Amino acid sequence: MRRAIALARRGVGRTSPNPPVGAVVVAGGRVVGSGWHRRAGAPHGEAAALRAAGARARGATLYVTLEPCNHAGRTPPCTDAVLAAGVRRVVFGARDPNRRVRGGGAARLRRAGVTVVEGVEAAACADLIAPFAHVARTGRPLVTLKLAATLDGRIATRTGASRWITGPPARRFVHQLRNEMDAVMVGAGTIAADDPRLTCRMPGGRDPLRVVVDGRLRTPLTARVLTNRAARGTVVATVITTGRKLATLRTRGATVLTFPGRAGSLSLRRLLRALAERGVSSVLLEGGAALAAAALRGGVVDRLLVFLAPTLIGGDGRPMLTSLGVARLAGARRLRWVGVESIGRDLMVQAVPEGRRAH
Repeated sequence: MRRAIALARRGVGRTSPNPPVGAVVVAGGRVVGSGWHRRAGAPHGEAAALRAAGARARGATLYVTLEPCNHAGRTPPCTDAVLAAGVRRVVFGARDPNRRVRGGGAARLRRAGVTVVEGVEAAACADLIAPFAHVARTGRPLVTLKLAATLDGRIATRTGASRWITGPPARRFVHQLRNEMDAVMVGAGTIAADDPRLTCRMPGGRDPLRVVVDGRLRTPLTARVLTNRAARGTVVATVITTGRKLATLRTRGATVLTFPGRAGSLSLRRLLRALAERGVSSVLLEGGAALAAAALRGGVVDRLLVFLAPTLIGGDGRPMLTSLGVARLAGARRLRWVGVESIGRDLMVQAVPEGRRAH
């Protein structure tokens, strides 16, 4: 099962709206086939492993990180492939989180005489599919808020200078996150101030969908996320419904999502639901301070990654969050620690809002 988990991790960030799944076929104490779900629309992990095993799968044991599906989507049910291959025993880690189909795959296999064992390495397998499970449970993607600040909570000096607060190892870690996330989200202020590319600059990485929250439609048309081919991988979310700029964005190939409301009051919940409908299961929210605070106020942050640099800027620097509307300490947003580790010279603090699951 641990080998299947390692295989499944190769598909993280590439399979949405499906979950990453890895599988291993064992016969006579030897691995005779293995595979993983490479991308949406491609064969699922168990189908790929069974295909690799061929005739050697008959009478074998299939180890798979997720309960084999018993319903058709872009591909046939995996239970069909399991039964056709003549597998004698199936061992899986996590049950399908979709309540409408959960347990259906295991039940069908048992009815057909296949021995089914579930719950092996369950925690690790559940962690693999956390974004998929979150969408199934809530209807919106799993949101990770990433903040990078000095030890006194500043993201820039009073003049706006911010490059670089954190060191190279922390920045490389963020590129790994982008490689694994379906989308990266920033506010229009961050685009105007920093003009980021929001790409994954690591060998073999892939760029996430870029989402710009822009209630007032003030993103410069010269922004790097809107130039050349980049625009085709960019979504601009706004409440503005007409105008030349809107038409220009669409002409360039950017996707424009419009929502009801007044300028500056775009509903993040509505936006996230719209992204889930487009197959987005995970979102890395990278800022800026106003968008991060709005996400916390709106209760859509599922976990936080805060990178703290051993640097002090002082009270005239720009804070990592704008107002959360806290008048009394009892109203402060409470968090639960998940872990702290060193990333180069910086610290990475992981936390989840109280009442939320740790992913």
